[in-house]
Amino acid sequence: MKVEGKPTRTIWLEENGESVGIIDQTQLPHRFVTCSLKNLQDAAHAISEMLVRGAPLIGATAAYGLCLGLRDDASDQGLATAYEVLLATRPTAVNLRWALDDMRTHLSPLGEGERVAAAYLRAGEICEADVKANRAIGENGLALIRAVQEGDKPVNILTHCNAGWLAAVDWGTALAPVFAAHKAGVPIHVWVDETRPRNQGASLTAWELREEGIPHTVIVDNAGGHLMQHGKVDLCITGTDRTTASGDVCNKIGTYLKALAAFDNGIPFYVALPGPTIDWTMVDGLAEIPIEEREGTEVSHISGLSASGEVVRVQVTPEGSPVANPAFDVTPARLVSGLITERGVCPASREGLLGLYPSRR
Repeated sequence: MKVEGKPTRTIWLEENGESVGIIDQTQLPHRFVTCSLKNLQDAAHAISEMLVRGAPLIGATAAYGLCLGLRDDASDQGLATAYEVLLATRPTAVNLRWALDDMRTHLSPLGEGERVAAAYLRAGEICEADVKANRAIGENGLALIRAVQEGDKPVNILTHCNAGWLAAVDWGTALAPVFAAHKAGVPIHVWVDETRPRNQGASLTAWELREEGIPHTVIVDNAGGHLMQHGKVDLCITGTDRTTASGDVCNKIGTYLKALAAFDNGIPFYVALPGPTIDWTMVDGLAEIPIEEREGTEVSHISGLSASGEVVRVQVTPEGSPVANPAFDVTPARLVSGLITERGVCPASREGLLGLYPSRR
């Protein structure tokens, strides 16, 4: 997608063929900063501290992180250590384990002298496959947007958190249909949930949409239901960090409440995801998906741009007040109108998913 009109991806192999470039998303929207990952620890830090975030991008970064780890130690022990270090960075997004398992499967049979080159090749393939899948998600979701369009009226889409190109290598998941609609000339407007506590909607989704010239409005998280009651939302599209084989969806905290409001108001609620985000080993999302509990300072403190143009961090809670910070919630399949994948749109159910991925039967 675009940054100041220039096509840009979220992750890339730098000119030296060794280090990996990323966008430091903690600096957005006020500063566009890139940085280099030079070793395994850099990659692990980038994932755990959310310089990179979003399930597909976490997977891509982990793949390159394994490459960086193998540069220091390409032995079986080195591969195992890099795998475990990266796996421990974020517990909820299933793409992390998927990418690491894929890399380990490809690399384990090889000799030490072959592993580094093969690792970089496979990591690049994972990134290209993500771009291709997300572009297809965009095209499949575009049909859903066209289906609710009325004449020349803009289609009002509500999204939660950030599942745009910053959450993937390019295109994104939930925003891929929005980008595809915009490119196709379909009039659209996006309601952007701020998405406390890290404000990925207000800081990242709004930034992406502005860069692409797509009409949008940032709203507080609790405004979505009100807008739905007054007929100002035509459909909802969110992303997901892990979807069970039965269609339960785990996404950024607050997604479940949007699904409930959409259900109550008869508004379609779709979830966009590539195949690697499906966890075929899980059936009951509420009982089985691990929910990451992040630091309380994400809730008690907030960053913003001061009148002098400096990014400052301030505390918004009383000193000493305890804080809880569950980062995700689970939306039961019964509240999901459909799953938008790279292979098509299906019901949020085991049979629906198996219809698109029959090899999983």
